[in-house]
Amino acid sequence: MKKVLVFLSFILLASCSNSVVSKPKNLIDEDKMIEIFYDLALLEAVRTQIPQEKQYYKGLPNKYIYKKYKIDSLQFVKSNQYYATDITNYKKMYERVKEKLAADNEKLNPVKNKDTKKVPKD
Repeated sequence: MKKVLVFLSFILLASCSNSVVSKPKNLIDEDKMIEIFYDLALLEAVRTQIPQEKQYYKGLPNKYIYKKYKIDSLQFVKSNQYYATDITNYKKMYERVKEKLAADNEKLNPVKNKDTKKVPKD
């Protein structure tokens, strides 16, 4: 029984050490990946606004992204896997997407102006 546990532990450790994804040959540039994530976020927001069209809309965002950025699904998946292995950098990439979305939101919704006065409550 001990031999089996030792063997399984060795297999587990060996598989963990190989968990890092190697850099793909056709890796999508980090800035381009951020643009892709940004576009995907926008497309997802659009999709949620037209729920009756879910079946029609299901595969369109990915096709649009592949065509716009001249990539294929395998290239996107492998690049995404590669960037996701470095969770700190991956999080920074998504923070940049979040910043871009917030900046767009600020441009589109200037309602909350800093110069507006608050109406006092009685």
